[in-house]
Amino acid sequence: MSTSTAVPARAKVRRRVVSTVLTAITYVVTIAFFFPVAWMVLTAFKPEAVAATNPPTIFTEYTMENFAKVMDSGFSGYLINSLIASVTSTVIVVVLAIPAAYALSVRPVKRPTDILFFFISTKFLPLAAAVIPIYLVLQQLRLLDNINALTVLYMGMNLPLAVWMIRSFLMEVPTEIIEAAQMDGANLRTELVRVVLPIVAPGIAAAALICFIFAWNEYFLANILTSTVARTTPPALSGFVSGRGQFLAVLSAAATVAVLPVIIAGWAAQKRLVRGLAMGAIK
Repeated sequence: MSTSTAVPARAKVRRRVVSTVLTAITYVVTIAFFFPVAWMVLTAFKPEAVAATNPPTIFTEYTMENFAKVMDSGFSGYLINSLIASVTSTVIVVVLAIPAAYALSVRPVKRPTDILFFFISTKFLPLAAAVIPIYLVLQQLRLLDNINALTVLYMGMNLPLAVWMIRSFLMEVPTEIIEAAQMDGANLRTELVRVVLPIVAPGIAAAALICFIFAWNEYFLANILTSTVARTTPPALSGFVSGRGQFLAVLSAAATVAVLPVIIAGWAAQKRLVRGLAMGAIK
């Protein structure tokens, strides 16, 4: 075998080895990240006396009793509050972010860089530094423990992020498509709704999913600004931690129920999360 053919063969073997090693590392990292979630779900089905055994017990009699205890404790009300705040804020954020991002990308307004900096500067201030003024304002307006007030706060928290994300997707829309629509007589509304939005739909779905996850998992504001009526799922989980007895299985069941909406939302939107739909759209 000549040297000219041996070198490509060795390079092919080397690439195959590197690919195999990277694949193995990927599987290991994935399992390492997924294992705590899998263990939580497994613990949720264990009897309380078995959940806290050391060493842990895997093969045992599984039960749905923990989930029944979670629902009997009124946890469904917290889930409803989280759904109301997360879904409502996400929908309004997306509706407001699309025209704002469109004005900052496809049809840029004056000094868009300054506007974008203002949007992102609202994320510089830690929530801990702003929570006292927010608390006092809501107290004066008698909006403490109010799900609508929490929804408005989630909107303000996620809107800058949504504008930046959707703008990045709109920047990828080929200008030839927009110019062709304008030449055909499309007005601004038709240009945005009928031409641009179908192209960037995966990006909007990704932005909406991230905003939903951030709102669903938000703990700090929900814990301080709500008590009973508007309590959401994250702060409600701490109520299952008790010093009066075992709580690990019931807490795992509550946490499993809490993550289900996020998992379902991610599964439903997975086909819409593929970026690059705009690439090659004019071919």
